[in-house]
Amino acid sequence: MDEPLSPSNSDKNTEPSAGSAPVDPTTIYRVGVGDVLDIRLLNAPTNSSTLYTVQAGGVLEYALAGDPIVVGGMTTDEIDARITSELQRRSIQANPQVVVSVRDYASHTVLVSGLVTNPGGKILQREAVPLYVVIADAQPRPEAAQVVLNSHTTGQSTIIDLADTAALNTLVRPGDVINVTAQTPQFYYIGGDIDVPGQKEFHAGITLTQAVLAAGGYLRAGKTVVEIARQGADGRLNALRYKLVDIMSGKIPDPRLQGGDRIEVYR
Repeated sequence: MDEPLSPSNSDKNTEPSAGSAPVDPTTIYRVGVGDVLDIRLLNAPTNSSTLYTVQAGGVLEYALAGDPIVVGGMTTDEIDARITSELQRRSIQANPQVVVSVRDYASHTVLVSGLVTNPGGKILQREAVPLYVVIADAQPRPEAAQVVLNSHTTGQSTIIDLADTAALNTLVRPGDVINVTAQTPQFYYIGGDIDVPGQKEFHAGITLTQAVLAAGGYLRAGKTVVEIARQGADGRLNALRYKLVDIMSGKIPDPRLQGGDRIEVYR
C-alpha cells in the first residue's frame, strides 16, 4: 500500500492524566521497533540527519541524550519529554526545544488475505483503527461477503458481514489477521408457539420480530414472551428474554439476531 492507514491527521500523541478516562486507541500511536523518528532540536543549528530508527528492544540511540533510551511503547510526546529532560540534565541546553514525530511507520501491522485485490501486510498509524479502514484499503472483490477477524490480543475469531456497517466499526489492532471470504451459510433456530419451527437461514440485519413472523408467529398476542439463547465466547449459552408487546409498543428496540441464535416463543 502506498500510504499507511490512519483515521486521524494528528501527528502528536497524548496520554490521559491520572484519574482521567481511558485514551481512545484510535487517537494515539506508541512507537515500536522499525519506526523511523524525526527528532529536531529547534534552537540548535545542525547539519546532521534528524532521522533515527527505533532499534531492537525499542531502543533509540540519540547521541545528545547520552546513553541509548528505551522508547518502545512510548508516544512521541513522551519521547519528546524524555529527550528534553536528558538534554537539560546533561546541560546540553538550558531550554531545549525538541520536536519528535514519526517519519516512517513500520511496527504496527495487520495481515489481510482472501478475496481482496490488495492483500498482504497493512501498516497502522494508530494503536487501533476501524475495520472498514483496513478493508477499504485492501479493496474487496465483488464476491467478498464477510470477514473473519482473528484477534492477536484475545486469540478469538469473529465473523463480520461486510453489509453490517455497525460491525465494520470493530477496532483492528496490531498483529490481527483478517481473512475476507465469500458468504458462509449461517442459521438460526426457532421453536415453541409458532406454526413453522425449525432451522432458518440467517441474513445479516434480521430482527427478532421478523424471525417470529417468518415462522408463523403472532406479534400482538399480549403475553407472548420470546427467549433468545446465544452462545458466548466460552461456549456457554446466555439467555435473553423479551416481551413482544414491549417491542411492538416501542418501549424497547427490536433486537437483531446473530447466526446460531436459538429462539423459543411461548405464552
